Amino acid sequence: MVFSVRDLAQMRFAVSPMWEVGPSLRLLRSGVVHPVHRRWAEQVRPRLAAAGLDRGRLAELVPPSGYVPDFLNPTPAAPVADLAEEVDGILATPPERVRRDLDRLRREQGGLGPRTEALYARPEARLAGVAEEIRSYWELALAPYWARIRAVLDADVAHRARQVAERGAAHLLGGLHASVRWDEDTLRLPRRPSALSRPTAGRGLLLIPSVFTGPVPFTRVTPPDPPQLAYPARGIGSLWETPSGDGGEALAAVLGRTRARLLTELDTPASTTELARRTGLSPAAVSESLTALRSAGLTTAHRAGRAVLYARTAAADAVLAAAAAAGR
Repeated sequence: MVFSVRDLAQMRFAVSPMWEVGPSLRLLRSGVVHPVHRRWAEQVRPRLAAAGLDRGRLAELVPPSGYVPDFLNPTPAAPVADLAEEVDGILATPPERVRRDLDRLRREQGGLGPRTEALYARPEARLAGVAEEIRSYWELALAPYWARIRAVLDADVAHRARQVAERGAAHLLGGLHASVRWDEDTLRLPRRPSALSRPTAGRGLLLIPSVFTGPVPFTRVTPPDPPQLAYPARGIGSLWETPSGDGGEALAAVLGRTRARLLTELDTPASTTELARRTGLSPAAVSESLTALRSAGLTTAHRAGRAVLYARTAAADAVLAAAAAAGR
């Protein structure tokens, strides 16, 4: 894909929730024990099966391999897209565009599932069901972990922006991934199944770091939108690591023993009932403490079916790490 000065001037980064939805769902449904994401997958797969999302509308649109309909990845308008905004973009997809993408999916997969056939017949009526499943999947599989994921994505963008400032855009593009090469004025993606040209790909380039995309970058080409290149973010290997030392004892003097204990227990997202079982506290005491921690920005709450999962925020991880370091 050849770059002009104008293309380089229009190149930008964006963080996109939908670029985590599709690849993460594909990983969960594969049954593969992923060396990096194993801990996350073991927590989420049972929730996915219980909610029936491993066999619903969205699952039919995200096959085990190959093409995913482009309308599921609308162009992010801001540096950090919001899931609600991206879902609105999906709902606004013209019916003819939905059918064009599904025609390609049918060709590449050798057919469509029954729910996808129904979507093809009436996109204007069936897209709402897809959007609802996306929201449900997000709350169940990604929202409790989003602070942790965002920290990795933001760090990747900061690192690469610094590369541009210090060594130029050519160094950035040449170092995105082992399968991506920058050659004078041309970006080469040898593993892409078909060639990219500016008349068919649109202007500029939108670079999207992702923790679930891999092992090679994905592309989305839908002119007149800029082409999107979703690549594996740096630092994925540390995504699910926990702070060394729990820091609970040091925090107890500040937060109180109950709240400090709950923060350390939220190494993985959990419900009030589960936390009460683990700690021996009453559900009422757990709920009261979690409310206080949430008000302080140390936890978040996300509905997963009938349960509400509480998760630590990035700020809480930093506080625990600092307390653990101070206690050593």
